[in-house]
Amino acid sequence: MAERLPRLHAVTDDAVLARPGFPAAARAVLESGGSGVALHLRGPRIGGRVLFELAETLARPARETGAALLVNDRVDVALAAGAAGVQLGRRSMRPLEARRLLGSGSTISCSVGTADEARAALGEGADFLLAGHVYATASHPGSEGIALAGLRAIAALGAPTVAIGGVTPERVAEVRAAGANGVAAIRAVWDAGDPAAAVARFLEALNDADD
Repeated sequence: MAERLPRLHAVTDDAVLARPGFPAAARAVLESGGSGVALHLRGPRIGGRVLFELAETLARPARETGAALLVNDRVDVALAAGAAGVQLGRRSMRPLEARRLLGSGSTISCSVGTADEARAALGEGADFLLAGHVYATASHPGSEGIALAGLRAIAALGAPTVAIGGVTPERVAEVRAAGANGVAAIRAVWDAGDPAAAVARFLEALNDADD
């Protein structure tokens, strides 16, 4: 899984999904990142019908560009829209249950904040881990996050790990040094003015970190 794991995970939230230009911006992100990007459709307060329509709209361009489309929490939407898989949060169904519904061909990622949570997710068949939040971020006001030490402990388990939470292109090198295989971002992509260009910057930083 580590070899085919997208290096950059562009995660949405309710505000991003509600923007009038989101579908076009999402297509540009997919085209910019290709197989190096995964688009996570995350909208905790958005209804299933709207989320399905967005997933259905983006599933084909994701396949055509080689990118991965993941739906957060909603296994039913991922199945119906033909997404590549799901991202399961701490309040989602367990990975074992999701696997039973999705089958072996789908990707299952789990959000974790400790090594114990990571072991549990991997024990139930998660393909990769979304570890965080690593840095302080507006998504989690008042919380310092797991920091690089926490990320390092999770990555040390040897499973494909993606760092999330306050990650910017400037911080890519240090999260890679802590063991992360890839990085995820919300605002650093969608609030960048030009999301496609932000994707290119992240991927360049990831390539530089490997040199």
